[in-house]
Amino acid sequence: MAGPAAHPQGAGWTFDLTGLPTPAFVCDLGALDRNLAILGRVQAESGCKILLALKGFAMWRLADRVRRVLPGVTASSVDEARLGREEFGGEVHACSPAFSPEDFTELLGLCDHIVLNSPTQLARMRPLRDAFAAREGRRVELGLRVNPQHREVDVELYDPCAPRSRLGTTLEALEGADLAGIDGLHFHTLCELGSDALERTVAAVVDQFDGILRKVRWVNMGGGHHITRPDYDVERLVDVIREFRGRYGGVEVYLEPGEAIALNTGVLVASVLDVLHNDIDIAVLDTSATAHMPDVLEMPYRPRILGAHEPGMAPYTYRLGGVSCLAGDVIGDYAFERPLAVGDKLVFDDMIHYTMVKTTTFNGVRLPSIAVADPGDGTIRVLRKFGYEDYKSRLG
Repeated sequence: MAGPAAHPQGAGWTFDLTGLPTPAFVCDLGALDRNLAILGRVQAESGCKILLALKGFAMWRLADRVRRVLPGVTASSVDEARLGREEFGGEVHACSPAFSPEDFTELLGLCDHIVLNSPTQLARMRPLRDAFAAREGRRVELGLRVNPQHREVDVELYDPCAPRSRLGTTLEALEGADLAGIDGLHFHTLCELGSDALERTVAAVVDQFDGILRKVRWVNMGGGHHITRPDYDVERLVDVIREFRGRYGGVEVYLEPGEAIALNTGVLVASVLDVLHNDIDIAVLDTSATAHMPDVLEMPYRPRILGAHEPGMAPYTYRLGGVSCLAGDVIGDYAFERPLAVGDKLVFDDMIHYTMVKTTTFNGVRLPSIAVADPGDGTIRVLRKFGYEDYKSRLG
């Protein structure tokens, strides 16, 4: 949307962006609460536990809201696990393609469950876990990630079951493996998909790993569940989990979506710095695809801008470019109802999950500020602004 207009975010509520310094991520607290309510319903009706995957959403200042509904978090590194333990509380789980002995040892002091990616990792890390249990009197549960080689994701970059994937252990690779001491099984095949995709995946997992499933205490069905998307079939998800738990004697089931928690909960607001022409009208923004929205270039995809149209579908079409020196730092082509001018604000929708956690300071471009919008009074409160020291401290 061009200009400093109010932005509709959630049912019947608007907030004014006029005085907001840009670039800035703005999380709608009302939308976050609505997502959490849906996840709470799934837990209540299915008996599963839903963990916040910090790789997708890690706004620790909102931990109080999250922990009212979700029992814990899942991490992919020591630092994520520490953030989960210190700020979110509850259960802390960890999963990674591989752990060094040093990181694994540190994770033992932070986690309740640790999922290992292969039988060889299990063999190396199990003695460390057992020594920790003997020393500290606390047993951290171990899981094994399996790869059912069942494909549901179209984009290979995001497909955990793509050919020759390093993620998880195939049935063939489990032949002769010593699985003594594992408490759970983990699988992850989805990305932004529905409960129908999970249902097909569960059938493949049951077909291949039934013998192991009958011996474990819990099963983690990974992430990629788009539970809070408006057209998601929640009832089907509940049925899939209930049937699975019934088949395996009430086994504990975990889901760990990152995106579903923060889906459609906020925006990235940017301002126009300059307008020029080179065969096409170009607007340079104070944000950056490569530094602030890397998935735009990696996936790639074209983010939605509130009030904008497809090229040619409104009178004024612009190519929107970022502020970095990368020649390909281009967000895309968009059409607007009126010409863009320096100072106009553009609102990129649905930018809170994954986008926030993947930002960089390439070129010394400052990270977007972090703000929350309160539906109670319609105000926006800036939680954090970034500056020179945030850039410098990363480099030495």
